Amino acid sequence: MKRGVPASMLAMAMLMLATAGARAQSPEPKPAFTGQTDAPLPAKASPPLKVERLATGLTGAWSMAFLPEGGILITQSMGLMRILRPDGVLLPPLRGLPEVKQVGAQGLHDVLLDPDFASNRTLYFAYFAPEAGEPGGTWPLEYLYDRVFVAPLAVRRTMKIGIERVARARLSADGGRLENVRTIATGAERRLALGRDNTLLVTGVDRFWRYTSDLDGVEQDFTAEPDVRRNFAGRVLRVNRDGSIPADNPWLSRATVDAQTFAHGLRDPEGAAIHPETGELWTVEHGPQGGDELNIIRAGRDYGWPDVSYGRQYDARRTDGRKNVPVGNGRTSMPGVEEPRYYWVPSIAPSGLAFYTGNLFPEWKGNLFVGAMAGQALVRLVLDGERVVAEERLLTDLKQRIREVRQGPDGALYIFAADTLLRITPR
Repeated sequence: MKRGVPASMLAMAMLMLATAGARAQSPEPKPAFTGQTDAPLPAKASPPLKVERLATGLTGAWSMAFLPEGGILITQSMGLMRILRPDGVLLPPLRGLPEVKQVGAQGLHDVLLDPDFASNRTLYFAYFAPEAGEPGGTWPLEYLYDRVFVAPLAVRRTMKIGIERVARARLSADGGRLENVRTIATGAERRLALGRDNTLLVTGVDRFWRYTSDLDGVEQDFTAEPDVRRNFAGRVLRVNRDGSIPADNPWLSRATVDAQTFAHGLRDPEGAAIHPETGELWTVEHGPQGGDELNIIRAGRDYGWPDVSYGRQYDARRTDGRKNVPVGNGRTSMPGVEEPRYYWVPSIAPSGLAFYTGNLFPEWKGNLFVGAMAGQALVRLVLDGERVVAEERLLTDLKQRIREVRQGPDGALYIFAADTLLRITPR
């Protein structure tokens, strides 16, 4: 198997797939309640914004964490982690990272500092690891389409596809390498969040290759096989910071469900944030063609995928010419399945999520911000409790895919717009 496909080619292939749903116009599904989609503009628009470029050339930029000494720790999906110093100097990649396998949308993703980082230098990161005996690196997208997706399930279960991992490590005193790297969770590798009880919450993508062969949801109802979805649909895992299992995880009494599982039925949750008042985990996830969702994650709950969805299968990937083919059992809602607090049709391809609690933008306090890749915007959601009451799209003039959004210690918003790190403040 040849590796080392140019990053530009891989990025273009993923861009075509990720934006297919945005270009195609699926039928507008009926919401379950008023305000579940298409919220109006806020009564008061955001103030004029100042956009400052901090660093560029960050191919595959995915996540960031703010270091107490003032730098920013940055991850890049191909397996690089580096520090941007306060003076604007971008340091060489850290040494000591484990092997990372980048294939399709898999790679090195989120990074999170331990709450005691200032004293223990501990951090956590999520990534896709090669199987034992296999090297890391960038693998061509065709590897998934030509070898994995088309193979029967029995064959796929024997393949060396890769392992989703969360690792704990120590950043060296000089900031140049990771030390004492140790795996503390497996089965998810998208976003990390620290709960109020100091447990680690990890969002994971639908591992469709382990139970079906179609990334946009087959025409099959899995309601008769709930443990398949509890183990392999996109999940949120919950572990203690040392990797042990919390004693109150919801599925410990069911031997056929992974003990790490906290919630299931997600598709591709690429944004996660803890609500500053309630302490609950909120996520945004990619739907297939349409049906991107905003969810509140609660213990033991089912979020529907791949049985129900507000989206449709990708028109661009069908070989039979059919369009707007339903996912799963064809329903958008089902008893026992949590409703998304909000959804988007067409897809905006959400990635990155942050509650605003700073003082630079008083009018934004309590608002929720979402990065939109296909939507090429920073999406501002105004909330009333658990409901979205207004939506505003910012920075559309940049015409760039927004991958990540974080609030910095200074109250500014920091975003990745394509390969560039931007700082957003009032003008």
